[in-house]
Amino acid sequence: MEKIIIFDTTLRDGEQAPGASLNHKEKLEVAQGLADLGVDIIEAGFPVSSPGDFESVQAIAKSIKGPVICGLARAIKGDIEAVRDAVKSARRARIHVFLATSKIHMQYKLKKAEDEIVRLAVESVKYARNLCGDVEFSPEDASRTEREFLFKVVESVIAAGASTVNIPDTVGYTDPEEYGDLIKSIRSNVPNIDKAVISVHCHNDLGLAVANSLSAIKNGARQVECTVNGIGERAGNASVEEIVMALKTRKDIYSGVETRINTNQIYKVSRLVSKLTGFAVAPNKAIVGGNAFRHESGIHQDGVLKERSTYEIIRPEDVGFTGSGIVLGKHSGRHALNERLKELGFINLSPAQLDKVNARFKELADKKKTVFDDDLISLVEDETKTSKPVWSLDSFATTSGTKIVPSAEVTLKYKNQLLSAKSTGDGPVDACFKAIDKLTGIKGELQDYRIEAVTKGKDALGEVSLKLKAKGKVASSRGSSTDIIESSIRAYLNAVNKIESL
Repeated sequence: MEKIIIFDTTLRDGEQAPGASLNHKEKLEVAQGLADLGVDIIEAGFPVSSPGDFESVQAIAKSIKGPVICGLARAIKGDIEAVRDAVKSARRARIHVFLATSKIHMQYKLKKAEDEIVRLAVESVKYARNLCGDVEFSPEDASRTEREFLFKVVESVIAAGASTVNIPDTVGYTDPEEYGDLIKSIRSNVPNIDKAVISVHCHNDLGLAVANSLSAIKNGARQVECTVNGIGERAGNASVEEIVMALKTRKDIYSGVETRINTNQIYKVSRLVSKLTGFAVAPNKAIVGGNAFRHESGIHQDGVLKERSTYEIIRPEDVGFTGSGIVLGKHSGRHALNERLKELGFINLSPAQLDKVNARFKELADKKKTVFDDDLISLVEDETKTSKPVWSLDSFATTSGTKIVPSAEVTLKYKNQLLSAKSTGDGPVDACFKAIDKLTGIKGELQDYRIEAVTKGKDALGEVSLKLKAKGKVASSRGSSTDIIESSIRAYLNAVNKIESL
């Protein structure tokens, strides 16, 4: 059985998605989630791009155990040195060098001839190899590169010391048959290809990233570069959960390969990335979408009740999807809650975090007749912050109606003090936000605001996702409660606290 290496680039290419910026602590949280998921390699960032990115990659290299920690570099000595410095504390480290090879990139972006590209590629790989024993090279825009030139570049960088050669479909241009043939032709036309692992990195501009990746595996690729929820530049990257579950589900087609992914962590990591980036997962998203295991049609429901495999090719529990099963009530004890949280994948809660979660759970159980697993997941994510908030909600009161001006009074906790402010607005939520602005002194510009029910019913837990711009910074956040105004306040305060800490 051959291993398919899962190279996760959520923290590098995924974070390049507009609006997906993560702070230092959030990156560490995602990195730990990826390690728990069992990915083989974490591309932790692009160290030379900013001091913050360098520090995040460095922190991940120091603290995350298990996966190889990788950083991206252009074919420039300064970039390569920055990666070396950032990842040197990792037990296993990799330098990933890239250089464009397609005519359009060489002519308009690099303004260099083919011979110069080959020279730069070889020199950069040799330099990186002297600094790190594990070097990957990517000929950027490989899928639009002339094949004979691509063969030459690949052969040259392997001879220079690259142990992995990545063949990116940088702009999502190819189709599965074409891309699979490209991988096959590289195996047939590069004499020293047996000395390197062929990797693939597919973008989703035509909606074919996963299909192209799977076609590449059929044709000999043994590393796949992908992201959680498929986030990334433009239309995104190949989705790690879709690739992994396709390989696991269709063993009749992919009989000779396997991954080491802990698939029961998929749903949890998907929720984590969605929460921290503020990118909601579409209900119809394969594997992790809210409707992925729900059946509306009577024919489908009847079939599933008789035999689940009639309409379900994946068991929900195999990806950690808990559906909407009823879990606990207001009379449940702390021990029972803790055990259920462990079943949901929250295995590292500290006593202090469990205290906070237990308090919120008791409040929620008093308000709701039934508490669902999704309620618990949202509640835990809302309460288990990676840092102590500067501002937190104590209480609020609003007044609104058809013939009165909406108003709000909000009381916040700040450094063991209770501070209150009143304001009016276009509605009760807007009035609350303006009152918070008065208290914090931060004038926020709301760039995005969404609300959705976590579970069904009149007493459903509402989850607000928003994006706030202030002090030249942008933060995405979420908040949850059975009261949509409280959800909105919690989300807004979470964003304010993020901006304070950036």
